[in-house]
Amino acid sequence: MSPFSASLAFDDKGTSPTDPAVSPAPLVLIHGHPFDRTMWTPQIEAFSATRRVIAPDLRGYGASPVVPGITLLSRFAQDIEELLDDLKVDAFVLAGLSMGGQIAMECYARFGDRIRGLVLADTFPAPETPAGRHIRNETADRLLAEGMRGYADEVLDKMVAPYAAPAVKAHVHRMMTATPPEGAAAALRGRAERPDYRDLLTRVTVPSLVVVGADDEYTPVADARAMHAALPDSALHIVEGAAHMPNLERPQEFNDALTAFLARVDAS
Repeated sequence: MSPFSASLAFDDKGTSPTDPAVSPAPLVLIHGHPFDRTMWTPQIEAFSATRRVIAPDLRGYGASPVVPGITLLSRFAQDIEELLDDLKVDAFVLAGLSMGGQIAMECYARFGDRIRGLVLADTFPAPETPAGRHIRNETADRLLAEGMRGYADEVLDKMVAPYAAPAVKAHVHRMMTATPPEGAAAALRGRAERPDYRDLLTRVTVPSLVVVGADDEYTPVADARAMHAALPDSALHIVEGAAHMPNLERPQEFNDALTAFLARVDAS
């Protein structure tokens, strides 16, 4: 057992058949930055009634260990792989939002033969631009110097729409301010060095679902449409009345789209 993967905090709820060839497949959920596994609470509650649902805190986030420096997407993906090995989960549906979606793409590149379905929410596959690389490293420096609160205050109305429910806003703000600056900074530096996943998407052989909030400024609908066009077998769902976190802003609609997708994967 890997010492680090064993120390990741995670939720593991519900049950799936012990035979991996039998549906329904476990659902693995990867959170975004700068959040933790509680961003998936509506999905864990909804889907653990019918299948096993696993949602880890990534290294540097939530209750998982903080590793300063730089955390590449490949390191996050390795952590996920090791955790699933420890849990003896061989085949599963993988879903990620924002940075979690990019980690999901890296997971597919590393161990795609274990993935039965891929859900990419409010994310994009392109590598970082020189300007974007500078901004991410600059933001990492700021978080280390100032902490998370000022950053959280500034980006809240882009993470979720300004018209989002107060309870959703409070949850998202709480996750951001609770994130260790060292972990968030390490992830930002790693994302600045991320590879180009656009060609990878054209080679995905499993069913895929692309979801995006209609008012998402970070990953606009145009990015989602481009991923949908690149993926050989995909569905696109645009969530009206949501920004960057439709799974929290419009959980019923998000869950309905995911339910339909999982039914298709389970039947295949």
